[in-house]
Amino acid sequence: MPQTRTERNHMKFLANLLNSLIIAGWIGAIAVFAIQNIQDVSLKFLVWQSIQVPVGILLAFCLGVGYICGAFLPLLWQKKRF
Repeated sequence: MPQTRTERNHMKFLANLLNSLIIAGWIGAIAVFAIQNIQDVSLKFLVWQSIQVPVGILLAFCLGVGYICGAFLPLLWQKKRF
């Protein structure tokens, strides 16, 4: 039995709501982790070393970069259809 437009819109809404709740949960968990871990760390890579920053800020920065890369990388790998 085919779905009506209203049913499809309802399913899209529920999928978007679930996705938003999962992301909000992760952001909340990272916020709690950041508040509980305020000791300073520095990131070292080969000969480069960052300034001293709290673990939570470093984790939030890495998460933000990961979300941005995760959003844009699939756009680069899409097959172009002619």
